[in-house]
Order: sequence, then structure tokens, then C-alpha cells
Amino acid sequence: MLDVCLLGCGGTMPLPGRWLTSLVLRCNGHSLLIDAGEGTQIAAREAGCSFKNLDTICLTHLHADHTAGLPGLLLTMGNMDRTDPVTLIGPPGTKRLLEAVKTIAPELVFPVWVTELEPNTTQTIPLGDWEITAFPVNHTVPCFGYQAQVPRAGRFDPVRAAALGIPKQLWRHLQSGECVGGFTPQQVLGAPRRGIKLVYSTDTRPAKALYRCAEGADLLICEGMYGEADKLAKAKETCHMTFQEAAKTALRSNVRELWLTHFSPSLSRPGEYLSQAAAIFPNTSLGSNGRRTTLHFTEE
Repeated sequence: MLDVCLLGCGGTMPLPGRWLTSLVLRCNGHSLLIDAGEGTQIAAREAGCSFKNLDTICLTHLHADHTAGLPGLLLTMGNMDRTDPVTLIGPPGTKRLLEAVKTIAPELVFPVWVTELEPNTTQTIPLGDWEITAFPVNHTVPCFGYQAQVPRAGRFDPVRAAALGIPKQLWRHLQSGECVGGFTPQQVLGAPRRGIKLVYSTDTRPAKALYRCAEGADLLICEGMYGEADKLAKAKETCHMTFQEAAKTALRSNVRELWLTHFSPSLSRPGEYLSQAAAIFPNTSLGSNGRRTTLHFTEE
């Protein structure tokens, strides 16, 4: 399963009752954070999210509303006596950003390993039991969306295992993907089953890579900077999306559910425009501070 917590749903600047867009994912005891804008630590506290087991931070791009919370966050993690490394993934310039952070946070007591993404390239980074795929989107600066996938192995075949003479005490090891006793999981597992897929994308116009990576996702968390249909020209000018465009993206990519996020500060009542998006993609709802869900494997 994949635990999901959207810490906030705002874009550009935090507002009373609306923190900046940031996402926490948890899987098998490990946590990942996507974006760390101003106020991320407060938003996490309000949502009851701890960064104790956080081992990966992904940045969509280097604008301040997605990165300004990083120095304080890293310092807090250091103050919790952390010694394990943290992996920081982001667009070109992320290494330079970290060096700048260290000028005001020189006391970091744990290593930060930086992975800079290649421009205009889709890249997959394995993270133990799950994997992250970064894909380029269309913003005013280099920007990436992220796809999180939890794979699911094929069903274990006890008849085949018995026919191969595999001792029963080895079965659980093979089920968990281990090679043991001269046997391999491929000998006793069927074809991989449908896993879990979540896609998070902000600060972009509709993009081919977004359509492709969101295909069949269990949940798409996508920016809807503007609710008003007459803001389309503004959305194009600033490389953002309207609610309607996000809904069309969800429909085109055949996702199961859409959460809208990254609302403009000028969009004081996003709920007034939800029906326009839902008319295009019915399973659309608004993101909010601390909104949670848990994605499970579907039964097969």
C-alpha cells in the first residue's frame, strides 16, 4: 500500500488556511517528500506527519514556493540526531541550491546525496520496494512531474513449487523475491500483477510526458492554478493549467481519481469552479491541507 498526504494546496505563496503544495508518500516504513515550500514544516505538524523516516526529497523545480522550506527542514532533521543520508532529487541547479542552503545551514550532520535530473528526459530512480519516475513538463523553467509506483509480483504457484521439489520452508523467501536454495522467484511466480501508481505534477501546461506517465494512475494530483475558464490566456502565459485542462488530462490519461492543487492566491473559492472540472472528469475533487488517502493493491 501507499500512504498519501497532501500537506497543502496553494501556489505562489502560503495563505491563512492554505499551505503551499507539498506531498508526503509512505511505503513500507520509508517516506518521500515532493517539494518543500515555505511553511512545509508547519503544514506537516498540522497534518501529523513526521519526517523521522524521510529518506528522499524530490523537487519539481527551483522556484521559491517549492524550495524555500528546504533549509529549515534539513536543519530540523539534523536536530533529531539524524545520521542516515537523505537523497535530494531535482532539476539542473539542485546541487547549486544545496550549496546555497549550506551557507545558512552549515551544521548539517548527515550527508545529502544529490541526483540532478537530465533536462527533457524521463528517468526512473529505484527506491527499494518502490520506484520514482521523473518526467519533464512544460513550465517557464526546467520542471519535472513525479510518478511513484509500487510494483506487485505475480501470484505464487504452490503446485509448481511442489512439482519442482522446493521445500516449503523456502516458499516465503521466493514469494518475497529472494533467490534461495538454488531456486529463483521466476520459477514459482506468475506474471507481475497491477501495482500502485500515483502521479504528482504542478507548474505545467498540458504535456505529452504527463499524459504518458499518468496513464492508468490510481491517483493524479495535478495543478489547477485557475478555476475560471476565462483565465486560459493567463494560464498559457504563465505555463500553468486551469481546472478544465487538468480534468481533460485526467480523462485523456484514464486515471481513476483526480485531486486538484496548486491554486492561485487569487482563487479564493476554488469550490465554486469544481463542477466545471467534474463535468469533464467526474471523479475530480479539491486538494486541501492535510488531505490523506491510502492506495491499496487491487484484488486479482
